[in-house]
Amino acid sequence: MKAVVVNEKGSGEVQVIEKEIPKVGPGEALVEVEYCGVCHTDLHVANGDFGKVPGRILGHEGIGIVKEIAPDVKSLKVGDRVSIAWFFEGCGVCEYCTTGRETLCREVKNAGYSVDGGMSEYCLVTADYAVKVPEGLDPAQASSITCAGVTTYKAIKVGDLKPGQWVAIYGAGGLGNLAIQYAKHVFNAHVIAVDINDDKLALAKEVGADHVINGKKVEDVPGLIKELSKGGVHSAVVTAVSKVAFNQAIDSVRPGGKVVAVGLPSETMDLPIVKTVLDGIEVIGSLVGTRKDLEEAFQFGAEGKVVPVVQTRALEDAPEIFKEMEEGKIQGRMVLDMKKGKCGCGCGHNH
Repeated sequence: MKAVVVNEKGSGEVQVIEKEIPKVGPGEALVEVEYCGVCHTDLHVANGDFGKVPGRILGHEGIGIVKEIAPDVKSLKVGDRVSIAWFFEGCGVCEYCTTGRETLCREVKNAGYSVDGGMSEYCLVTADYAVKVPEGLDPAQASSITCAGVTTYKAIKVGDLKPGQWVAIYGAGGLGNLAIQYAKHVFNAHVIAVDINDDKLALAKEVGADHVINGKKVEDVPGLIKELSKGGVHSAVVTAVSKVAFNQAIDSVRPGGKVVAVGLPSETMDLPIVKTVLDGIEVIGSLVGTRKDLEEAFQFGAEGKVVPVVQTRALEDAPEIFKEMEEGKIQGRMVLDMKKGKCGCGCGHNH
C-alpha cells in the first residue's frame, strides 16, 4: 500500500512510500481509507515540532470502510464507514476517560503522531474508538469534520454559547470556516469573523458570518466587535495561529465572557489580570472532541447544517500540499483521495 510518511530525519519534507498492509490484532479493525484530510497539525508532526517521529504514517482526518475485524470486536462490522481521528485511543480507566474528558487522558494515542494514521491506503483502528459516519454525509466532507469540525464544535460547546448570543471567531481558515457554520447553523448565534485575508472573509460571509472584519484594515478590532455586539461578544473562539488574535479576543468579550483557545502559536498571550478579575473573564483551552462530540458533529454534517469546503487531491500530491500549507496558500481543506490518480481523472494512472 502507498502511505505518506515523515522522512527519515523526522523533520521537514514528507515522502510517499510503499508499505506492507498491517495485520489486524485483538480489538482492532482494518480500514480501507477513502479520504484523509491534511491538517496544520500534520505539518507540525512532519517538522518534528512535537518531537521527531521518523517513518510515521501521517494523517488524523481519515474516513474509510471496514474491511476486516478481529474476532473479539463487537462495535464494528465489515462494511461500516468509520473515522480515523487525532484522538485515536485513551486508556479507558483514568479520571479523564471515566468523566467524559477522554481527550485529556495522559496515556492517549494520537493518529498520525504516536500511532500510524490515515494517509495511507489501509489503516488499523482500535474498533471501540472509531466513530461511524452517518448515512447521507459525503465521506470527503466527513474527513474535515473528523478534526477541524469536531475541534470547533467542541470549542463552541466549551464556550457555552447560547442561541441569540454573540461569538467572535478569530481565524477563518479550515477550522474557522467550520466554527462559523456550527455557531450559526447549530447554535443559532450571531457570528463575527476576524481574519487578515479578504478571500477567507468572503467565504466566511458566504457560510453564515453576520459580520466580517479584516484585522489588517481595522485599527481597533475589539472596539468594532464591542460596537457590533452591543458591549462585547459572549465568547470568542481563537483558531488563528497568532498571538495578536488571542490578545484581541480577551479585549473583545463582554464581562463574564469566555475566550476559547484552539490555535497553537508558539508565543505566549498577554492576560491583563485586573480586567480578567474585574470582568470575570474565563480563558479555556479546548483540544479536539470526544467520540460523542464527533458523533454529534458528523450528524449535523449529515443534516446539511454544516458543509465543509474541501478540495480533493491525489495521494502522490501530499509533498506538494504540505509545501502549500507551509506557505499559507490553502483555502478550506485539502483532502487526499486514495482512489484519485495523479492526473486527477480518478483512473489511478499517473499520466
